[in-house]
Amino acid sequence: MAGMPDLQTTLAALPSHRREMFEARVERWRPDLEAALALLYDDHTEVADRLVAQAAAAFAVRDEELHHLDLRRLLEPDWFQKPSMVGYAAYADRFAGTLAGVAEHIDHLADLGVCYLHLMPLLQPRPAPNDGGYAVADYTRVREDLGTVDDLRALARTLRGQGISLCIDLVLNHVAREHPWAAAARAGDPRMRDWFWVFPDRKVPDAYERTLPEVFPDFAPGSFSWDEEVRGWVWTTFNDYQWDLNWSNPEVLCAFADIILGHANNGVEVFRLDAIAFTWKRMGTSCQNQPEVHALTQALRAVARIACPAVLFKAEAIVGPADLLAYLGQGEHHGKVSDLAYHNSLMVQIWSMLASKDARLAAHALQQLPPAPTSTAWITYVRCHDDIGWAISDEDAAATGLDGHAHRAFLSDFYAGEFPGSWAEGLVFQENPQTRDRRISGSLASLCGLGKGDPMAVRRILLAHAVILGYGGVPVIWMGDEIALLNDPSWDQQPETAPERTGGRADNRWVHRPRMPWPVPESGSKVLDGVRRLVRARAATPHLHASVQAEVLTPRDNGVFLVARRHPLGTLLGAYNVMPEPRHVPVDLLHDLGLDPAAVVDRISGYPPFVREGAVQLAPYEALWMTS
Repeated sequence: MAGMPDLQTTLAALPSHRREMFEARVERWRPDLEAALALLYDDHTEVADRLVAQAAAAFAVRDEELHHLDLRRLLEPDWFQKPSMVGYAAYADRFAGTLAGVAEHIDHLADLGVCYLHLMPLLQPRPAPNDGGYAVADYTRVREDLGTVDDLRALARTLRGQGISLCIDLVLNHVAREHPWAAAARAGDPRMRDWFWVFPDRKVPDAYERTLPEVFPDFAPGSFSWDEEVRGWVWTTFNDYQWDLNWSNPEVLCAFADIILGHANNGVEVFRLDAIAFTWKRMGTSCQNQPEVHALTQALRAVARIACPAVLFKAEAIVGPADLLAYLGQGEHHGKVSDLAYHNSLMVQIWSMLASKDARLAAHALQQLPPAPTSTAWITYVRCHDDIGWAISDEDAAATGLDGHAHRAFLSDFYAGEFPGSWAEGLVFQENPQTRDRRISGSLASLCGLGKGDPMAVRRILLAHAVILGYGGVPVIWMGDEIALLNDPSWDQQPETAPERTGGRADNRWVHRPRMPWPVPESGSKVLDGVRRLVRARAATPHLHASVQAEVLTPRDNGVFLVARRHPLGTLLGAYNVMPEPRHVPVDLLHDLGLDPAAVVDRISGYPPFVREGAVQLAPYEALWMTS
């Protein structure tokens, strides 16, 4: 291994088979590492040497149990793509108080069929306001109210024993102003100042601002903040206390590689790469989705593959449909960047279909996405911890006879409960006064009408879950959705939501982050039973392996969303009635897909679907997964 003189010393105490394994991994993944770094830095070979040395140091102290996990994952590279893989996302404190408390409720997760647990955000933030914990002040420490790194390590081990992989957030774009890196820059260290974007006057910031969108127009207008200590304008995309990092400096990349390797050795198996779309800056652009973002991810992934290949990366890229697929790898980065990415477009289209009672826009928009690399998987979800933004392009809307701006406004009105006939109880989040763009907060159950007592609410909740569980990929259930938790009526009276802790106006996203009630209330049992049934049906349906492409079909009935999955065992047709009235699927479509109408079975119920007058009949908001 030329150019890496320290590796032999680092690995000297390991048995020969371990050293051979490490050398084989370097041979396999260093080309990916160097190819990515060549797109980023002039001294890319030296940076590669340093990163491989960091990987060797982490490999040398990795637990025996984790080495065995690495081996199993290398032998079963599709482990996360299997239909049995179902995820769950929660705030640890709201789910169970502490990390130790989470371990006490693993039985609920196991009973639900969960194999992947995303706990949000765990690492030590600055004092409030801290963007809900995403202004990290120390990546090496766990939040004091949740426990310690030892507690994190113990929880990961306990989860692993139950077949559940732990996912944590890794904020890439920025750190808290109080982070040691930023503190050193404020103290006058010129080397650390170069880890950030700091300008002496407004000339360059104003030039950037001409093309930068505002993320929080209400809370934090503009993308630059004056800092008196550093005597400069600091790039602060999100809030003035979150300093954007300068990833064009390779020191930043190397620092994050160490953070990833350290937590991988603590037992973390999945890293959610938070705010990844913003990491590379380029004048004259939105400074989102730049090509270098994918080179950075490829470099970090290659380092992880060398040291700890059980680890996966998940891109938190809530971007427009045209930019989405690149986070799973396109062109030279195909299959070499994130293993997982949020299917934001599918989430948005689920809500659009329910409100409009029409599947045509969803079908057209989703048909525009090219196939994802077969070694990756989408994260499919109905909602998450965040607000819902209406990522519907004007072009997709126009193709189905809609005005994009008007449709987005309709969705905001509908889910805010302001549209005539709406059953939803959402709250408007971050209205842009210039464009009138609005986002929506609210729990799944409240947005589906359960709080208003709508008789179809439970059907809508289960239909939405059926779509994400039947689309392929890795479906992730947001905490409480499985028991139909409603909006938290006291959301604005919690310590976390006080204006002085959120930087101004109360953050109404906490309305859909209620505390998990233990024991689980009987009021949610109908939804819980339905979700369990869907999860069990999914696990027994090989057609839902994530390597199989979801083929969205043009609707035969405007109220029925159709998804075909052509598996070697045969085709599965998912049919989802998005209307409160009965609809149908023509038997001719089954013939076209190679399905025998006389032998077709619904994998959810285990029974043949109801066929009448040459069509499969669907009850209001019914979902079918049909195979023969």
